[in-house]
Amino acid sequence: MFWYVTASLTPALLIALACLLGGVWPPLALLSITGHVVAMDLLGRKLAVSDGAGRALTLILAAAHFVLLPLGVWAIGGAAHLDGWNRALIFAALGLFLGQVSNSNAHELIHAPNRLPRRLGTAIYVSLLHGHHVSAHLRVHHPAAATPEDPNSAPRGLGFWRYLLHASAGEFRAGWQADTAQRARVQRRLSPLSHPYWVYLGGGALMLSAAAGIGGAGGLAAYLGLVAYAQMQLLLSDYVQHYGLRRRKRADGRYEPIGPQHSWNAPKWYSSAMMLNAPRHSDHHMRPARAFLALEVTKDMPQLPYSLPVMAVVALVPPLWRRVMDRRVKRWEQG
Repeated sequence: MFWYVTASLTPALLIALACLLGGVWPPLALLSITGHVVAMDLLGRKLAVSDGAGRALTLILAAAHFVLLPLGVWAIGGAAHLDGWNRALIFAALGLFLGQVSNSNAHELIHAPNRLPRRLGTAIYVSLLHGHHVSAHLRVHHPAAATPEDPNSAPRGLGFWRYLLHASAGEFRAGWQADTAQRARVQRRLSPLSHPYWVYLGGGALMLSAAAGIGGAGGLAAYLGLVAYAQMQLLLSDYVQHYGLRRRKRADGRYEPIGPQHSWNAPKWYSSAMMLNAPRHSDHHMRPARAFLALEVTKDMPQLPYSLPVMAVVALVPPLWRRVMDRRVKRWEQG
């Protein structure tokens, strides 16, 4: 557990110091979630599998999220003690934290068996103006992953920037349709205002108002930039972890059950610890209720050549991405 705490909370502490003090802390904050993570991955350690839930860490990270987001909006939006260079470094560091750590933590929370952590995970996504991801992820992505019915599973040959446009609109629409269909199956009459999308949209409006209240026009611009950056990273994760892998359709028209071969995994130890084992993706899809500490990677699961953060950078250059990944996808298609 030590490494999960260290890898995920060290950037949070350094980002807070960067916002409050400036100086040497903004570059250290950015380094802690970029170069330091890559260097630690190269050490080649392994993370032990545990039956523990790690719930205390997820709650601490949720608290850190709701401290760092307004603190960052204030700092980037015009804190008098910070110059433009410091604000840019804080933006990059906090944006990466929101997209890689807060996103991974919220993902863990919305799969929790109890209502309170699920609501906390939803609140994190709402604060990133991405609340609809909760419905799309639980009601669409998990049942339909690695099929054309899932807007977040990219087919082979689709570059990330085209995927970004497709998935951004697709998951919003798919989540709405899934929620609406689920509500139609309920026997009792439901108030239209109880639709989850009212929570997502209303919560987003409150967050926009809060950002403007914290930092005025500058704070609102900082907030919109941060959430856009975080949302892009969330979709980058889905893109990288499902690119090209497809479930076969059976004779009865249904898709084969999801298996170990339908997600890419990146079991680099330190980046996995920082992201609460989100890169151990096949096991999560086969056992969504399994806590992050218990997720495993086995030899029958497709593995990425580099860590998930590194592969996300590669995906930003589609020709390079296809050169690295398409031959790997073909091997799994033939196997």
